[in-house]
Amino acid sequence: MAAANGAAAVGAGAGLFSEEELREVSGVRWGEDFVEVTCGCTSHRYGDAVGRLRVCASGDLEINCECTPGCREDKLTPAAFEKHSGKETAGKWRNSVWVMVEGEKVPLSKTVLLKYYYLARKSGSGGGGGCGRRNGRPSHRDEFVCCTRCGKGRRFRLRSKEECRAYHDALAKAHWTCTDLTNDGVSCADEEERASRKVLRGCSRSPSCTGCMKCVCFGCETCRFVDCDCQTCVDFYRNSKE
Repeated sequence: MAAANGAAAVGAGAGLFSEEELREVSGVRWGEDFVEVTCGCTSHRYGDAVGRLRVCASGDLEINCECTPGCREDKLTPAAFEKHSGKETAGKWRNSVWVMVEGEKVPLSKTVLLKYYYLARKSGSGGGGGCGRRNGRPSHRDEFVCCTRCGKGRRFRLRSKEECRAYHDALAKAHWTCTDLTNDGVSCADEEERASRKVLRGCSRSPSCTGCMKCVCFGCETCRFVDCDCQTCVDFYRNSKE
């Protein structure tokens, strides 16, 4: 399955997700401004209703139902698909609609597939544009890298491409130390930030956010680099090609 997904991504990757993020998800198909995956919803009475979930860059989610060969329900919202499947406890589609990951049913809420949906809600756009409209991406929270010499975690603020590159390179360096923070003048002798302070990481949604698909960027032109040969950057720019 991974090889098949990768081949599809090379042919028509839209840059919405990296190949790595969807490597083990079943039925991936890449479009110009959307990604489709196999999905489903389980009713105790009727069993599994299977469909195709289309994740649009605008944040819209559309499901074409394939519960029976003659079913003509298409472009359903996840909530409508949940109801159509006969799910007894409708209204919790984020947890009842699932995709197959490594052969297991995984709720949408536990995948990366809702990040554009959450972003559209946060920005107030509410989706509604279908596939064809690309919104912005989540912001970058502060991150920490531990010094391999003293073991203290040092903060990286990711407000610009330069700051993102500094963090990117530090994360990739096998033996990163405090002395590599040339602009901050920090050494191993300096105290580490208090735990209560480290909780605050610059999230615009919540100061104490622990990180979720509503606010954490999974890859954009600010934190991915054309001249970097790491697999993460290579996959991002390969999938972003028209």
